Amino acid sequence: MLAAWEWGQLSGMASRQQRIWLALICGLALTLMLFTLPPYEHNAHLPQVAGWLWASLAWWIAALLLVLFYPASAALWRTSRPLRLLFGALTVIPFFWGMMALRQYHYEADHFAGAWWLLFVMFLVWGADSGAYMFGKLFGKHKLAPKVSPGKTWEGFLGGLISSALIAVLFASFAPLSVPTGTLVICAVISTLASVLGDLTESMFKREAGIKDSGSLIPGHGGILDRIDSLTAAVPVFACLLLLVFQTL
Repeated sequence: MLAAWEWGQLSGMASRQQRIWLALICGLALTLMLFTLPPYEHNAHLPQVAGWLWASLAWWIAALLLVLFYPASAALWRTSRPLRLLFGALTVIPFFWGMMALRQYHYEADHFAGAWWLLFVMFLVWGADSGAYMFGKLFGKHKLAPKVSPGKTWEGFLGGLISSALIAVLFASFAPLSVPTGTLVICAVISTLASVLGDLTESMFKREAGIKDSGSLIPGHGGILDRIDSLTAAVPVFACLLLLVFQTL
């Protein structure tokens, strides 16, 4: 709901009342979706969940094109609030279902299996961010997306990918994930690419909205979306790859 509130600002909702309604509607919609599923059956093979995960994959491919061709691509959505709200829905709702699908992974056999997967994705994104920051500071010379986020470099991007691959190998070796190392590394690297895209996409929308942070909920760190922008892409993409593409469920 907080993420929906902040996305309202990115969508051009200047009115506080409008953003409150948006957050309430989003929360109600997610609650109603949960009630359509049987208990402990939030797995990716269910149509309600799989549909959102596939939609997320399609959205992030589209977002990649928007980022690559920004600012020219902004002409397609800059003046359309419904379209920007749709982008928000495709960002927030699949993120929710991705977390639910991963958390319910083999739940009946092992109540903590899904927790390991969520922990893995979070470590993956945080580790990639740290690797990108260090590589960028030490070697960064070539801008990754100067029109969207001038601080990011190709060297940092490469450092993030290397970090994610190492994290995947370490988790495959020491954590009870029961997935082949090669599969895990592929999912990890692609999800890291998605996490970078999630960050760049939010930066693009903030740039268009003329704001530095998505909110002010966390003093000194911006809003909720500023903290989870990478995860909003990485989680559903990882869940889609792991549970639907490689069918490890």
